[in-house]
Amino acid sequence: MSGSLFADASKRLEEALKHVKITEDAAEHLKYPKASLQVSIPVRMDNGALKIFQGYRVRYDDTRGPTKGGIRYHPNVCMDEVQSLAFWMTFKCAVLDLPFGGAKGGITLDPKQLSKFELERLSRGYIDAIADFIGPNVDIPAPDVQTNQLIMGWMMDQYNIIQRQITPAVITGKPLSMGGSLGRDTATGMGAYYVIETLMPQFKPVREITTVAVQGFGNVGAVVADLLCEAGYKVVAVSDSKGGIYAKQGLDIKSLIQFKQSTRDFKAVYCQDSVCNIVEHELITNEQLLALDVDILIPAALENQITKKNAHTIQAKYIVEAANGPITPEADLILNQKGTLIFPDILANAGGVTVSYFEWVQNRSGLYWTLDEVNSRLKQKMVNETNQIWAIAQKLSISMRTAAYVHSLNRISEAIDAKGTRDYYMQ
Repeated sequence: MSGSLFADASKRLEEALKHVKITEDAAEHLKYPKASLQVSIPVRMDNGALKIFQGYRVRYDDTRGPTKGGIRYHPNVCMDEVQSLAFWMTFKCAVLDLPFGGAKGGITLDPKQLSKFELERLSRGYIDAIADFIGPNVDIPAPDVQTNQLIMGWMMDQYNIIQRQITPAVITGKPLSMGGSLGRDTATGMGAYYVIETLMPQFKPVREITTVAVQGFGNVGAVVADLLCEAGYKVVAVSDSKGGIYAKQGLDIKSLIQFKQSTRDFKAVYCQDSVCNIVEHELITNEQLLALDVDILIPAALENQITKKNAHTIQAKYIVEAANGPITPEADLILNQKGTLIFPDILANAGGVTVSYFEWVQNRSGLYWTLDEVNSRLKQKMVNETNQIWAIAQKLSISMRTAAYVHSLNRISEAIDAKGTRDYYMQ
């Protein structure tokens, strides 16, 4: 298990193995990814130059079904990161009892440096390179960091061209007009909200004075912040990659979203129709946001945001991991000792893959659901699995994270054992 991020990810499995009995076959099976692919993607740039980009796709485990996982565009994408994310996806799908294994993909680049034409050529080139590695019964990609519906639409269209047939179930997170599902764009944030709403009543908070800080104001962070604000929680700080804003009196998230979409600026505002007035606020860094004295902290950006270097500064009572792997194992230990309750990523941000599953089902059946049906099914899934994991944590006196891995390990090992174990063959 080489690579620092993957080694960190694997530590979570090692801790869970202390609390669950699985066969040697299952433990051995989960040590390694099933298949890994690295590709070079040649792209003709707008100025005529040829540039080669590095792309990756990892299918970690397909014991419970075809693999599932997003595609991210980011300068830090590498095989170690993609393998780690595929590992997490394996357990995330099992936590929600989806008939999928885990996968992930990515391309190493800053997409903001490319034109739309260059992004389209790159996205189609990526599918050209991995077309034999994916498929609706093999591996189903979806959007992730800095990819979106438009990019997924290009990718599905390119796969259709290669296969000479329409195959909507090969990609999820597509535009609605190409077979996408209602509710997919808000699913990850909404899933995190359902986890919070399921667990927080255990601690009897008063919503109006329960403060929230959200790191990352993209599709996930903005959605969960807006839902919490609507539900009466006091969202006092949010941030994007450039920095954040803090307002002790609370933020009007809908106004903030409206203002940012229309001006691309990030300020605390209150909007009435098209008129937005700036309200009193303080500019803060992402590091300062993490250390705020709030009740709920929601990291919704990238991995490794809370480490052993800054874990001692965290004051939040509850941390909801809306991002993948935002807390390192060393930081986990420090936070657990402080009594911080962590709602783990493989549960808290599983809403996205759950509605991706719904989209895949709709594509294969040809029957499409209303938004209310999607959200109702998502809520049922998230609430049910959250309650089961909380019960495991209480019964075994372990963290929510370890309980989530125990829950998923039971399901994965059962599927592995169904194919035959050493005990079966040695009879």
